Amino acid sequence: MSTNNWGRWGADDERGALNHLTPEVIKAAAASITTGKVYSLGIPIQGQGVPLLDYRGTPMRLTLQDGTDDGIYESYGAKEGTGAHEDVLVMASHTTSHMDALIHVYEDYKHYNGVPYGEMRALGGAGKLGIEKVDSFAARSVILDIVKLKGADKWLEPGTMIMAADLQAAAAAQGVEVRAGDVVLIRTGHLDMWWANNAAGEPEGFAQAGIGSDAAEWLASMDVTAVGSDNAAVEVIPFDNNDFLIVHKILLVQAGIFLLEHLDLRQPCEDGNYEGVIAVSPLKVTGATGSPINPVFIS
Repeated sequence: MSTNNWGRWGADDERGALNHLTPEVIKAAAASITTGKVYSLGIPIQGQGVPLLDYRGTPMRLTLQDGTDDGIYESYGAKEGTGAHEDVLVMASHTTSHMDALIHVYEDYKHYNGVPYGEMRALGGAGKLGIEKVDSFAARSVILDIVKLKGADKWLEPGTMIMAADLQAAAAAQGVEVRAGDVVLIRTGHLDMWWANNAAGEPEGFAQAGIGSDAAEWLASMDVTAVGSDNAAVEVIPFDNNDFLIVHKILLVQAGIFLLEHLDLRQPCEDGNYEGVIAVSPLKVTGATGSPINPVFIS
C-alpha cells in the first residue's frame, strides 16, 4: 500500500514532504558534513552534447546586447570603454538537471493533496502547487550507488529495475542510513552511459535503469523529502507494470515527495562520499511545473 500524504499537513498544503524539514531536522543534518568537500550536481544547459527530449525543444542562449552596442550607455554616464553583455535564455522548465513541481503529474485527474488537474492553465500556469511554492531548501542527503552495488563497470544496463532491497543493500554496504526528511540520490550510471554513447555518435535509446514501484513505495514509507537520480525520470523505463509514470504517481502525487532528475552523481561516488547536506534552489517562476537546478552537495 502506497503512502498517501494528502491532508497530513492540512487540506490546503502545497509543500508536501518539504514539511519534514523543520529547523531542528535541518540543524541535525549539518552533522552529516565530514569532509567539507563541495560538489555541483547539475549538468550544463546547452543546445547539444547533453540529454534533451525533442518535445521540450533545444535550450537557447541568445545575445541581448554586446560590444556591437557600444555607446548605448552614454546617457547613463558610461565612460569610453565601459559596456555590458547580456543574454536571453529560452528553455523548457524541465531542461537537463531539474526539479519537478507537485503540479507536474496527475493521477485520476488529481495532483498532490487532491488538487484538480484543471488548476494548470496554458497561459496562467499553476494556480496551486507551482514550483515557486518550494522556495529553496537544504536537507541531509545520502547517495546510494547502485552501480557499485551491482558490480557494474560504469553503468547499469538500460531497463534495469532497482528494487527496495537494492536501496537497502546499498545503504548497508556504504554504511549510511536513510532517515525521515532525507533527500535520497540514486546512481544508475545513466549519465555516464549517455556521455559515452554521445561521444561515439550513438543515439540515446528509450530504456533507462531506474527505480520501480516497490522502491518508490519504500522511499515514501521512509518519509523522505525528495528523490533524485542521474537518469531522465528517476524511474525505470520501460515503466514498471507498463504504467506510465507510476513512480511519479507514487512519490510526487500520492506522497508529495519531490523529484530531482539528471543529476551528476559520479564524482562524489568515486570519492566515496555518500552522505552530506544538499541545497536546492529552483527558479521562482510563478506557476511553473518545474525548474532547472544546480544542486550543491556538501559531504
